Amino acid sequence: MTPDSATTRAAQLMSEFARRTGLSPASRNGQRYLWTDAFAVCNFLELFARIGDELYLRWATDLIDQVHHVLGRYRADDWRHGWISGLDQESGETHPTTGGLRIGKPLKERQAGEPIDEQLEWDRDGQYFHYLTKWMHALCRAAVISGHPTHADQAFELAEAAFQRFTHRSASGHVFGIHWKMSTDLSRPLTLAMGLHDALDGFVTFREVQHVISIMPDKISAIDLTAPITSVSSLCRSKNWGTSDPLGIGGLLFDACRLSQLPQHPGDHRLFEEITNACEDGVRAFLASRSLTRPASQRLAFRELGLAIGLEAVPTMPAMKISQRFPKGRHLGYQSLAEEIIRAWLLCAQAPDELWHAHQDINDVMLATALIPNTFLSVDERILLNTS
Repeated sequence: MTPDSATTRAAQLMSEFARRTGLSPASRNGQRYLWTDAFAVCNFLELFARIGDELYLRWATDLIDQVHHVLGRYRADDWRHGWISGLDQESGETHPTTGGLRIGKPLKERQAGEPIDEQLEWDRDGQYFHYLTKWMHALCRAAVISGHPTHADQAFELAEAAFQRFTHRSASGHVFGIHWKMSTDLSRPLTLAMGLHDALDGFVTFREVQHVISIMPDKISAIDLTAPITSVSSLCRSKNWGTSDPLGIGGLLFDACRLSQLPQHPGDHRLFEEITNACEDGVRAFLASRSLTRPASQRLAFRELGLAIGLEAVPTMPAMKISQRFPKGRHLGYQSLAEEIIRAWLLCAQAPDELWHAHQDINDVMLATALIPNTFLSVDERILLNTS
């Protein structure tokens, strides 16, 4: 697929997504889901950069506004109303992320005292830490590309809320974990588990937010995430990041890519090496599982597309003077693996079956990201990638 045809196909996917989910034309009952919408914001910003049509920039900012008004407020079927932060209407409009953002799951969150059903919990609402970090990233990209520092301020307020409410601490205040899922109002954990990569996501994303705020015009000097960054960094020391899950490997590559672009701190080189070691092992394990040879009905597109997106960042990382871990030949191997995944799911998207339709929004949006990943994989100016 040529770069121009990739842009055209991504534009088609995102236009259909905008219509289908109530973004354009705008609907009062827009179908918002935080993970998907974070990728969608980056896609619209990338289309604006490639095509120059202001429509895509407007869709990006309209989507941010709609997410805040839908997922920053209680569900229509909740007995509570208004902003989940507890702020009044006017203050909530100004600070829509101070109470976090709901996931957007189809079912209400599990009530206090209600026994947990682990299978059902996947469809219940609440807040996910790793979804909030994705939205912080989307806000940062919007701030850099649009030049509007308001988005950076919103990312900062969301980072503060996530750090304060998701971390669990000792009596002395030492952070020793991050809850994977919290209630909508952030008053209680819905699971006691910690996501495998949540600490890393938090560390890199808090660093990104701090960096973007520092380069914004008229930045507020009091805005500082040094304490959260320091606290979460302690959770990243000598960790085993290994996973054979394609989405997990893609997430690790995404974190490594961002880390390599940010101003360097002591320990970054070691952390980068740990992440990329885990990625290499993970890719080998994933390929050994022969998942890509299975019928599409036994696979999940968005998980494999997450890997493809991460793989597309690999050639950019040595240029950041962090590591020479990936020699040129391996660049080509990783690029061909990404292309194989994208080609397979492009065919499915052109003739979608029942399984594709079951996850159409996330599948379409992440396929578009895989086709035009430059903005999503950047923290400052857009990375220039060869995605032909």
